[in-house]
Amino acid sequence: MKVGVIVFPGSNADVDMRYAVEDIMAVPVDYVWHSTTDLSGYDVILLPGGFSYGDYLRCGAVARFSPVMEQVVKAAAEGKLVMGVCNGFQILLEAGLLPGAMLRNKTLKYRCKLSRLRVVNNETPFTRDYAAGEVIDIPIAHGEGNYYCDEATLAKLKANNQIVFRYEGENPNGSIDDIAGICNERGNVLGMMPHPERAVHTWMTSDDGKRVFTSILHTWREKNGVTAQA
Repeated sequence: MKVGVIVFPGSNADVDMRYAVEDIMAVPVDYVWHSTTDLSGYDVILLPGGFSYGDYLRCGAVARFSPVMEQVVKAAAEGKLVMGVCNGFQILLEAGLLPGAMLRNKTLKYRCKLSRLRVVNNETPFTRDYAAGEVIDIPIAHGEGNYYCDEATLAKLKANNQIVFRYEGENPNGSIDDIAGICNERGNVLGMMPHPERAVHTWMTSDDGKRVFTSILHTWREKNGVTAQA
């Protein structure tokens, strides 16, 4: 198994993402520059947080046209696991890999805090190691995390069980239906605003994000018939 962490100009959570993969999954992981045109050597693609291209126009709008994104779309179509966190989620939305859009936080303020989430769908490749309905603590750090979609899209997300995480208690950004993370219909593409890579050890205040990475690892091993010892 090999993981690629996409790096755009302005990415700032790529290091956190790489360390989370190394520490928790213990598999080879590379930084992949935004100009890359071949992702065939990677089994899992991760888009980290940050401010790609300075968030000009709107968050993720410019990064969506990076050469690597054509390959991310291709990887997703092939059934590979793709996860976008924070700015990575914004980019996946702009690329059309997930439905909806991001707006400025309702408070118009940047929010950086530990946030409570409820695991709505624990049957995805990214959440299989959680219990359904489990409440977890994952940090957020964003100014444009107010997820929005129209009523028809929201109804479809609910009907297809594509809402993966909801904010529990306080909704820090005003996102519709308290949505903190969604997946595509196939379930192999996840976008979430909170940062699981910043919650993989107890010294980080919470290690509740650890199971996002163990879920990915267990899914890949099961699919490829690989034992833990291998």
